[in-house]
Amino acid sequence: MAKDKNPVTPAIRFLQSKKVDFTHHLYAYEDKGGTAVSARELGVDEHSVIKTLIMVDENKHGLIVLMHGDREVSTKNLARLIGVKTISPCTPEVASKHSGYLVGGTSPFGTRKAMPVYMEETILDLAKIYINGGKRGYLIGIDPREVLRLLRPNMVRVGI
Repeated sequence: MAKDKNPVTPAIRFLQSKKVDFTHHLYAYEDKGGTAVSARELGVDEHSVIKTLIMVDENKHGLIVLMHGDREVSTKNLARLIGVKTISPCTPEVASKHSGYLVGGTSPFGTRKAMPVYMEETILDLAKIYINGGKRGYLIGIDPREVLRLLRPNMVRVGI
């Protein structure tokens, strides 16, 4: 794919500024298709497609959760781990306000607001992950250790 056809998003600018190696993967986005569609379109295991979820605690403080595409987040376990009463997914409007991205195109890189990041620790078991590059229908392939280095996430086990 020609380099000039790849999107340039805040996430891509952030990664380029840090001189990170990654690959570009454009695909036909399907509304509400989620990671099952992106995995199918890229021909990869859905477990290696990582969701970037924007959630809030009971005080409406935003946080990012990185989770395998084929798993869900136990918000009860996450809340207990981080010492808050509740954690819940945001509405698309609130998620966009926190991240600066449209739902379906949310990247953990280059977010509008700095938020704590929680990453399912088994993501580090993978050699390469596919994570949103900041636009619907656009994933980047990256070494999960780079995510660890760049975002310094809190490692958790809250996948179900």
